[in-house]
Amino acid sequence: MSTLKRVFGFDHLRPGQEAVISAVLAGRSAAAIFPTGSGKSLCYQLPALHLPHLTLVISPLLALMQDQLAFLHAHGIAAASIDSAQDREQTQQVMNRARSGELKILMISVERLKNERFRHFIGQVPISLLVVDEAHCISEWGHNFRPDYLKLPDYQRQFGIAQVLLLTATATPRVIADMRDKFAIAEADVVTTGFYRANLNLLVEPQPGGARLQRLQQWLAPRREQASIVYVTQQKTAEQVAEHLQGQGLAVSAYHAGMGHEAREAIQRRFMAGELACIVATIAFGMGIDKRDIRNVVHFDLPKSVENYSQEIGRAGRDGQPSDCLVLASRDGLSVLENFVYGDTPEPGGIRAVLEDLRAVGTGGQWELMLGQLADQSNIRALPLKTLLVQLELRGVIAPRYAYFAEYRFKLLLDDQALLAQFEGERRQFVEALLSSSRRARTWNTLDFDLLYREHGAERARVVKALDYFQEKGWLELESKQMTEVYAVLDGAFDLEALTAELHAHFVAHEASEITRIQAMLGLFESRECLSRRLALYFGDEQAPERCGHCSVCLGRVAVLPAPPELPSLQGRDAQALCAAFVEKHVQHAGQVPSRECLTRFLCGISTPLFTRLKARQLAGFAALEDYPYAQVRDWLQGAWAT
Repeated sequence: MSTLKRVFGFDHLRPGQEAVISAVLAGRSAAAIFPTGSGKSLCYQLPALHLPHLTLVISPLLALMQDQLAFLHAHGIAAASIDSAQDREQTQQVMNRARSGELKILMISVERLKNERFRHFIGQVPISLLVVDEAHCISEWGHNFRPDYLKLPDYQRQFGIAQVLLLTATATPRVIADMRDKFAIAEADVVTTGFYRANLNLLVEPQPGGARLQRLQQWLAPRREQASIVYVTQQKTAEQVAEHLQGQGLAVSAYHAGMGHEAREAIQRRFMAGELACIVATIAFGMGIDKRDIRNVVHFDLPKSVENYSQEIGRAGRDGQPSDCLVLASRDGLSVLENFVYGDTPEPGGIRAVLEDLRAVGTGGQWELMLGQLADQSNIRALPLKTLLVQLELRGVIAPRYAYFAEYRFKLLLDDQALLAQFEGERRQFVEALLSSSRRARTWNTLDFDLLYREHGAERARVVKALDYFQEKGWLELESKQMTEVYAVLDGAFDLEALTAELHAHFVAHEASEITRIQAMLGLFESRECLSRRLALYFGDEQAPERCGHCSVCLGRVAVLPAPPELPSLQGRDAQALCAAFVEKHVQHAGQVPSRECLTRFLCGISTPLFTRLKARQLAGFAALEDYPYAQVRDWLQGAWAT
């Protein structure tokens, strides 16, 4: 362990780290289930320096990559990422370093593995270890399920990667079992260090919606010099709360995904440097932010789940010093949280549209799709649509083959003859065919793969490989777009209505599970037993003390969340008038009146691909009933609207 001191400057490992690192260095796959801030990253960073080949890290967010790369570079470790913020030249430089063996660690998003050029490249690079950060994303029972993560076991086999290391802070026993099963990890190599953190004071204060802003201001005032994060659900709330606190003289900034990349980067840098004391943020902020002296984490709105709550409070007190985690608890925003869930359940008609498209290809055929187009066609959001495709895979209806960019364009940086002069014989003929089969505009040439294959027998893989080589040599600039996914249809003879009903039932069951997850969170905040203990038990940790002595329950303050203000009855509201503008536009677009589910989403302000296309947000009535529970609006429409 001399590397530990020499490279990282640490005298000893934290609990759990040694067991994980030893398993990896012994050649076994492992999983580290440690609380946020407990040193999971070192479990791959240290072994990476001793393994013979590249360590490939799958990370879900750019912010996570950037933070970890900054740490690695500060310690002189050859690490890089390939990400959406880079230009083509930067990406090429990283690939060259990986090919030459210079890099020890390469970080990517899971989506990068859908890129045929990247898969071709990574298939040529020996890899010792595959690391999956935020590994709970693998499980449908996890709180941030990402369907593309389900393909990681296949990628592991495809690239011949012998070992896997899974890292997460928020995995329930059910999720851990799912993770182990998918990657064949021995039970003894799953290391869990417990979820109780003695330095975090978990505080729940019941506050009616209208009083929360005043209470937040009052609470932060004596802490104005301390690093704090205030979490909210919606972008507009982040702006409003930050503006109010700024008006009270606090050094605060909003932070959310609606801001430009450069603006977010600047805010994050100022916060990390201590120039900005407080961030009011959606959950876009915080992933991978390793600021050790965050003293306060406040949930102005209810978090999305117990897992999200645990992850977000885990950003406080990483230096081990006492830190306060306050929930200004109210049921006011409950409908907004639940509406997010309902919006991810596809309508049966949308599922049927996908299945009809698939069945038209037939058994043994190749089904090609562009996710954005299919989302528009079916009116299913991107994430549930990916989930639908994964469910079809799991049922043996389709199998993923590959993904490719439908369009490749190149701009020559030298003239045709100079390029051709680099080659002789058959290779020169191949390059001539490539140039003559491209549609030429003033500066850009668009490849015609079908023509190349039909007239010259040039395989797509060879063409893509050649283009990459030409770019590497600096002979052309390359652009690719229109990601197309290709599936083999294993069973195109399914019963359309039965499979539609089965898949819809799956989504409805998942919807119920997510609503239950929200209820579990409310149960935690209204608990009469120690909050630290209750939180640890949720994650299967029975080692936490019966009473921590420093949560609001142990301090004698059991929370009862105030009910939201009573909303006016929907009876007597004119459904026809509220929906008239949308119905008219829908009829013009689709030739029929929208379904009751579609109208409910319109009134509750839940965005869908169809609403984006019809610019529904600009129509009178959109989000008019967003404060009402989704189910209540749907039931009301059944009596108030005949569809």
